[in-house]
Amino acid sequence: MQSVVVTGVSTGIGWGATKVLIAKGFRVFGSVRKAADAERLKAEFGERFVPLIFDVTDEPAVAAAAAQVRAALRGNTLAGLVNNAGVAVAGPLMHLPIDEFRQQIEINLTGVLIVTQAFGPLLGADPSLDGPPGRIVNISSVGGRNGAPFLGPYAASKFALEGLSESLRRELMMFGIDVIIIGPGAVATPIWAKADQLDTSRYNNTPYASALDRVKAFMVANGGKGLAPEVLGQAIHKALTTPNPKVRYAVTPDPFQNFLSGVLPKRTLDKVIGKRLGLT
Repeated sequence: MQSVVVTGVSTGIGWGATKVLIAKGFRVFGSVRKAADAERLKAEFGERFVPLIFDVTDEPAVAAAAAQVRAALRGNTLAGLVNNAGVAVAGPLMHLPIDEFRQQIEINLTGVLIVTQAFGPLLGADPSLDGPPGRIVNISSVGGRNGAPFLGPYAASKFALEGLSESLRRELMMFGIDVIIIGPGAVATPIWAKADQLDTSRYNNTPYASALDRVKAFMVANGGKGLAPEVLGQAIHKALTTPNPKVRYAVTPDPFQNFLSGVLPKRTLDKVIGKRLGLT
């Protein structure tokens, strides 16, 4: 039985990946931060799900989880590592508290490297293990190619993740470990349900107040129209198993919109976004 580590599986994309991978015959070691989530997911997914309890920024806890997985593999390699855990910090960059920016980078970027360093040897960088080398799938975003207003911290973390993934892919060629990026568009996850609870009042005395209200209303109105988490699970399965994977997969509910954002001149896109949000 092949084994995969997936971070951040309590809800959303991580949950969808776990569901699909287990259905495809994998054993999934899934990270959560709460014991209650571990018990809930064990009951839901059965014996092929093994919970790992850690925060991706907690190096000792991640190292302990890697030791747990190594013991369970009994000398064999890990088939895959899916770096999915992350958060989205919102706010205008000129007024955003710096501690919140640091938190965004620490979780979405530094946490990926902490986890990759801990589990990388199990993917085949440790020559003492038996079996073929595994793959790393890093979950980026459309925000890793296009920076939306008021999601600057998130975009910064995902743009950086794209660069980190490219460098890592080239460094790990010597071990046969591939690194693949998946860039999702909107996914119907609990993060959208929380949009209505987002407190933007601290920015009421800034020039961005009305534009923030428009963005918040858009998120609330369109959150449920995103892709089902299982669709991303299928994409992750493909990235882990297809013989000749692409280096990056874009998975969006509106491919045409994604195409336009990729081909329109940046100045033109600036004007479109500015007009819609009242920034110009």
